[in-house]
Formats: sequence, structure tokens, C-alpha cells
Amino acid sequence: MQPLDKLIRLCFLLMLILLSTTVYAQDQGIDVTTTAEVSLRSGPGTEWRRITVVPAGTALRLDGRAPGGGWVRGITSNGEIGWVVTTSLTITQAQIDGLRQIWVEEPFTLSPPGAANPPAAPTAAPDAPPDATPVPPAANPVNPSPVRGFSYGGHVHGMGPEAVAHMQRAGMTWVKRQLRNGEDPVGAINQAHANGFRILLGMVGERTGVMDDGYIGGYVSWLANAAAAGADAIEVWNEPNIPHEWADGQISPARYTEILRRAYQAIKAANPGTLVISGAPAPTGYFGGCTGDGCDDNQFIAGMARAGAANYLDCVGVHYNEGILSPNATSGDPRGSGGYYTRYFWGMINTYTAVFGRSRPLCFTELGYLTPEGYPPLPGSFGWAANVTVAQQAEWLDQAVSLAANSGRVRLLIIWNIDFTEYGADPQAGFAIIRPGGGCPACDALGS
Repeated sequence: MQPLDKLIRLCFLLMLILLSTTVYAQDQGIDVTTTAEVSLRSGPGTEWRRITVVPAGTALRLDGRAPGGGWVRGITSNGEIGWVVTTSLTITQAQIDGLRQIWVEEPFTLSPPGAANPPAAPTAAPDAPPDATPVPPAANPVNPSPVRGFSYGGHVHGMGPEAVAHMQRAGMTWVKRQLRNGEDPVGAINQAHANGFRILLGMVGERTGVMDDGYIGGYVSWLANAAAAGADAIEVWNEPNIPHEWADGQISPARYTEILRRAYQAIKAANPGTLVISGAPAPTGYFGGCTGDGCDDNQFIAGMARAGAANYLDCVGVHYNEGILSPNATSGDPRGSGGYYTRYFWGMINTYTAVFGRSRPLCFTELGYLTPEGYPPLPGSFGWAANVTVAQQAEWLDQAVSLAANSGRVRLLIIWNIDFTEYGADPQAGFAIIRPGGGCPACDALGS
């Protein structure tokens, strides 16, 4: 063998040895080193929260890359997990391309660099233990894969055959049930999964207990048990900005965020795959500000953001239920304060997106259009919807789902509602898409 051939072969062998020490099989990740001081962030982009700054020469073990490119996720030797920009790493494009495409909600399962794999790395904040003891989560037998992309569904009163058939015809893949004060979640979860749906549980505690840390400990344990039982998503409380759902004189976005923090950590400890949605505020400008007696929703979510809520949610909860125009409309509402953002579908999206700077997607946990068609006249406080027809309800819901799906900002849209029948001081049946006589024009529009 010629000396040059020997040299080439030696170089080739050295390259193989080097790669074998730094590039692992995909299920073991890739070990790299930072080439400069770089921010470790909670998501793939500079708009995401900075977890820490790691110095040049820091070892990272990577498990995946962002779908949009430019960012990868990894863990440091001391167990900190986050996203870093690829230009600050000793990594080739071929190695980046070899990583799986992942998103922020996918659990991190690799050990820190220098440790054997597995055990799994922690998914909850290490400095704040959860309020519930972790238990093995129940699998969703119908939809075992992680929640990704855009989906829609409906809020049901029950899961009777008629409601299920209409929802399936409408192309819905999610169902929402609201539970209060410790109701058992297992039956609702199993029923939804048995009918082929993912389930969002809106879980609301006792309004008078919100300032009692002991009570809140029990509340978050209830949520954790629901996650362990297989809940696909949990909305933490409901409309915490109004006294109907919160203790009189105690409304506070900071206090709500503290409860959200404890709930998030307990849920993720019990089941990392459960989507955590912040409790959607009631959309309102009634209070003209934010005090303990009531808080306009834009100011409430701004207070949540200042208190760090983005660290403790996968999706920002939104309610929109006072529209009397197409969701394409951005002006022209004939009511007083016709320019106020809560009157418009895009007003809600733009307001909530701006507060959280696109760092988290939106989840409409309640979106509906009220119509009295087929019922007696609406009570006075709901008279603003007197002229809305069932045909408009169907058309507008279909448009809202399409707009949300194409917006790039909405993860989930739950239609309020499917099958409620109460029509009194609170005309819930007027929002229902199953109308008197059993027809569902909105299902026809959505399913076409």
C-alpha cells in the first residue's frame, strides 16, 4: 500500500472515531458544544423566554430541531432544557437535518451530556415541586400522538348519540366538558375517547377558595388526577376576571397566575402530554380597568403576562361569544362601543396575540354566535343578538374555523355549544348548533 493511501485511510478512520464520539443514534440525541455565549430559551425564537445564558464551551445534548429551522433543543450537563440557535453550536447541517422535527410541547426524554440514556429529563421546573404525586398517565387509545397543528370541536352538555353523530359529521375531533368543584373526570374522559374524540376539560374550583393555599393544593391535585386519567387538555379555571367565578374583591391576575403555575407543574408531572390552557377571561370592557371587583379581559391577560404566565401555559385561553357580524368584519358593529375589540373575531385574536407576543398560541375554549330563531324572544340583556339567524350562525362558525386554521395563531377552537337546551335568563340553547327539531345547519357548513 502506498504511503498516500495509508494516510487517506488513517484520516478516514480518525473521522469515523471522531463522529462516533460526538454523534449518537437518533434515540440518544447528538452531543455538541456552544462556540459562543448563547441564550437558552423556552422555545425556538428570540421572542420566547430566556431560561439562562450559557457560556462558550458548554456541552449540550440535542433531541430535535424546530420545524422552521435555525433552532435546536437540548439539555445542559446540569439539567437545564431549552432551545438554542444553531449558529452558536459545533454542529453541521447534516447533523441538524438528522434530528427529528419537534415542537415545544413534546416531552424531553434524554439524559444530560455525560450521563447514560435513558432516564428521562424532568419536564417541570426543578425548583418548584408539583402539588400532586406523579402517577403513570392513562393513554388515549384513539389519539395517542401529541397534540399538534389546528383542531376544532364543541362544548357538549352530554355525549348522546345525536350529539356525537352531528359532531362527527361536522368534522370535529375535540369535545369539551366543564367540571366543577371536584367532579370525577374519568367518566367524561373515557366517554370522549370511546367515541373517537380528544377531550378538553374546563376545570373550575370553588370561587371562595381562591385565596386559600390549602384549598388550591387540593384543586391542583384534582387537575393532576384528570391529566393522569388521560385528559388531552385542561383549562385551568373559567373567566377568572369576573366576580361570578372569583372571590368578591379578590380578582387579581397575579393571584390567578400563581394558581396557574401550581396547576401547570402538577399537570405536567402527572402527564406531560396534557395541553395546559389558561382560563379564558370573560371578554368585556364593563369594568373600565382592573380592580379586585372586576377586570377587563385585555388588562387581565396583560397582568398575567407581567406575572410570568407564559411560563405556565401551552395555550392562551380565549372566549368570543358576542359577535353579531361575520368573523371577517373588523368594523361596523351597530351597538354602543362598536369599535371595541371584543365585538370582533379579529379584535380578540389581535389583542391576545399582542399581549403574549406570539410566544404562545391561542385556544378558543368558547366561541359561539347567539340566535333566537326557533325560540321565544331573547331576554333583555341578550337582546343585542335578536336579528341573528340560524343561517348566519352556521355561516359565521364555518368562517371562524377556516380563519382560525389559516391564521397560524390558533391551536384549538371549541364551538359554544353543541346541545345545551336551557333557554331562560341565560339562553344557552340559543348558542347551540343543534337546533329545535334536531337539525344542525352549522354541522352541514363545517362538514362540507
